[in-house]
Amino acid sequence: MGPKKKKSGGGKKKLSKAEKMRLLREEEERRLLEEEQARIRAELEEAARLERERIEREKTERLEAKDQERRGIELSELSVLEENFLTAAQWKSKYRALAQWNHYTGCDGSPDPTIPQEINTFMSLWKEDPNNDIQLVIAKGNKVLELIEKLEFFIMDTPFHELSVKHVAQYTETIQQLQSLLHDKYNAATEQMLREASSYAESESGNMEVVIKEQNVTLCIWANLKKVPKFRSQIFHDDQREPWNGFELPKSLAICDVAVRILHTHYDHLSPFRTFPTEPPKLEMPPIKTVKSSALHNSSSLEVKSTSEEEGSMDKVFDKSASILKSVSRVHISSLRIIGISESQPLEEHVVDLNQFIPVGGVYHFDALKLPPQAKLVKGWTMVEVLDTGLEMYPYEATCDENEDPSSVTVGLTVRLLDSVIYFEEPLIARWDSKAKYWRTDDIGDVVYNMQEKEIGFKMNGFFTVTLMQDAHLNMPYQSWELRPNGPDEAFLTILTTFAEVQIQIKLNQCMLAGITTMEDTTLLSELRGVWMSPLALTIALKRAGMNIFPAEYSPKYVSINKKTLLAEITSYQQMALIASSFAFSWSKWNLLSGEENVVFKICEHLKQEPVWEEKWLLVMFNGQRAQRLQLTEESNHFSKNIAEDTEFHSTLYHLIKDLGSEEAMERIKEAHHLFIDAVYQLLLSTKILTYS
Repeated sequence: MGPKKKKSGGGKKKLSKAEKMRLLREEEERRLLEEEQARIRAELEEAARLERERIEREKTERLEAKDQERRGIELSELSVLEENFLTAAQWKSKYRALAQWNHYTGCDGSPDPTIPQEINTFMSLWKEDPNNDIQLVIAKGNKVLELIEKLEFFIMDTPFHELSVKHVAQYTETIQQLQSLLHDKYNAATEQMLREASSYAESESGNMEVVIKEQNVTLCIWANLKKVPKFRSQIFHDDQREPWNGFELPKSLAICDVAVRILHTHYDHLSPFRTFPTEPPKLEMPPIKTVKSSALHNSSSLEVKSTSEEEGSMDKVFDKSASILKSVSRVHISSLRIIGISESQPLEEHVVDLNQFIPVGGVYHFDALKLPPQAKLVKGWTMVEVLDTGLEMYPYEATCDENEDPSSVTVGLTVRLLDSVIYFEEPLIARWDSKAKYWRTDDIGDVVYNMQEKEIGFKMNGFFTVTLMQDAHLNMPYQSWELRPNGPDEAFLTILTTFAEVQIQIKLNQCMLAGITTMEDTTLLSELRGVWMSPLALTIALKRAGMNIFPAEYSPKYVSINKKTLLAEITSYQQMALIASSFAFSWSKWNLLSGEENVVFKICEHLKQEPVWEEKWLLVMFNGQRAQRLQLTEESNHFSKNIAEDTEFHSTLYHLIKDLGSEEAMERIKEAHHLFIDAVYQLLLSTKILTYS
């Protein structure tokens, strides 16, 4: 046996009571020391914070005092620039008057829709004209559409002081009369064609088949001449043999003297015409923060006061801003009036809210018609019974027994979507209630969407007039925006939405759709691209094409907006337009956190035709009365209203950018054309980029 191993000492040595007390004392001393160090550190940090705030406050007070001293001068200089808006308003007023005079002296035979005697004579003569040939009706109808659009544009584009509420009501009534007359003429032309239905008979089925595809309408007519049950569905084709609209009759109608008409008007004359406020909103000016004279020395206190001189200068500038606001069109003023949820009226079930949805792609009048007596050949004579009843609808309502298949009594309709409109989502299908005068969604079902082929099929419990609805706010709020000059009196406004990027080019008083791209398609709305028109005309055209980036007064009910005071928003658009010939503007994330009274955006001088370099952007905050550069950047972690180093407060954006702009940039601003400034202002008012992004 080997030697025995020594036993190791078992476990740790127990601490004595004295050692335990010593360790506890040491731990307590460490804790107290750490607490004291933390307290001292917190006091130092708090003292440093207070010192920074004191320095920042004193700097702010000195800059505010300096700003107050020159406020009157700056506002007077701004007032000179703002004359551009009033000059543009006078030019547009003269242009409208000149257009009326040129029409009067032109004697081209077309009426002036704003003159009751002329338009009433025009309507009376066409109403009494017995010639209802379809091609003549289409040609005359195009003239009527021009008159309607001219009146609608006149109402929307004319400022309040130039067009009374009485005249607006008068012109609206004229629009409704023209719309009604046009539809009556299409009915008369349809009746005339149906009297000669046998002459349009198709060789295979023996039934009448007609497709007339024009710029503003597509007319498809089918007449059941042979009454063969198997021929109860029809797909119409255009001249290129492309499938267009189609229908499917219930069995009970397949053996009846019935005709089917699908009149697709590429316009909407059923939805009520938009109403407008009777006066522009008021710009309410909050009291100005001013500093005591002692603030320049020892005092750091602020008080709210206003000297008579400052009040006078601010009264003048806001009188000018109010005049500018009054000079813009009704449609722009309307979008500034925000109507809350509490003010909107609840709708019945199945009724479409036209503040939330808008018809896109026109209206499909789907009618079952009584087939009039056809001509017969009797002993060498062509005889026809003429009924003085006009175009008669064939009454039909889908009803079925419990054991009957509902599909055997419903009516099927297939519609082809226009290439000239955009549907970002599968549209809502609605039918017109002619008695109640609204769109509704009941009695429509079995919808089959084929958006790739631009075709939609569905079943209905009768023959209805239908339209395709799209959410008016699909593209709101915007993801970002940029307004960039592209040379003297030229600029690009780019808006990025959830579905598309839209680029609008502005040149003097005209603008055009320069581009619209989505993830799937870069060739959308090719018919609109490159066509120069007024800002309002482009707004109307884009909305009709399904590209709505123009908020209305009800939009805040359906969109989460970045609410700003009217003063901050309107004065920002006005002053942005004044300097848009030399400076680019862009969206900033800090606009969401700057409060209701302030707007924040990026700005930089830009005199070349190229994109803006990201590092050149500066952040600016403006509330309508004071502009400042911000110390923070777009990449900062927290929002701060601190003013940037070596900069000053100014009463206007113009004077703020004077501190950082080149002589060339400032000279271009002074030389900017008043119509360009006005066009930029109109687009900013239309899109409301500061509150809808």
